[in-house]
Amino acid sequence: MMRIRHAEPEDARAVAEIHVEAWRVAYADIFPENFLKSLTVASRQAFWAQFLKEKQGDLQVAIDGDRLLGWVNTGPCRDPDAAKGDAEVWALYASPAVWSTGVGRQLWWAAQTTLREQAYRRCCLWVLTQNARAMRFYRAAGFERDVVPAKTMELGGVKVEEIRLSCNLQVQEPHRTSAR
Repeated sequence: MMRIRHAEPEDARAVAEIHVEAWRVAYADIFPENFLKSLTVASRQAFWAQFLKEKQGDLQVAIDGDRLLGWVNTGPCRDPDAAKGDAEVWALYASPAVWSTGVGRQLWWAAQTTLREQAYRRCCLWVLTQNARAMRFYRAAGFERDVVPAKTMELGGVKVEEIRLSCNLQVQEPHRTSAR
């Protein structure tokens, strides 16, 4: 039975493992193999251990028994044009083994709840335009292309483009069915 909770320092390794594994699978057709192989769990684990120690954002993890399935990291929007009530999904990753099973959707729902509790009204994120799977996921989750210009950067020797997507964090009424 999957549950979502706030990450703890001892989750750093599992978070790092999913981070690296998801990058290697999701970006296999975007970045060179040698670049993806250069990503290490050890370096990501050090990053996440420090992140959790400093409590820089809100990292929530999806757990099934003792197995971490995915995670979402949110916080205030870091963009210069951000309003006070703007949040950002800094990252959302699930183990490729559980893609298309609802783990990502449940993580997003949990993140929305937390962001609303923190009085955020809008949420944005940056996504590589070349990542078709992520684009479909975020659009299905209610995100739409934002008006800010795309960002182009070089990563792993490849030029990539990121666009900002955003959505409102209004409380949504559950879909009601009539009882007969």
